[in-house]
Amino acid sequence: MNGTSMDQILERLTNVFQDVFDDGSIVLTENSTADDIEEWDSLNQIKIILACEKEFDIKLNARDINTLENVGAMLEHLRKLGV
Repeated sequence: MNGTSMDQILERLTNVFQDVFDDGSIVLTENSTADDIEEWDSLNQIKIILACEKEFDIKLNARDINTLENVGAMLEHLRKLGV
């Protein structure tokens, strides 16, 4: 693990979401869910996964990602992967 803080991961993840949704006003919190972003549908979920793989240089399992209940769970998942 490279010692990246949860805040740093959240900042990078926020950038991913802003890029995927082409919306620089998106601000993620650990409690953010798909219900908080109108355009967050199954297609954009795939785009998020692919963008995260590129940003964090990791391979994600879509089945695992789809079980995460909010951005906080995603942060913890990414941290466990050593990003």
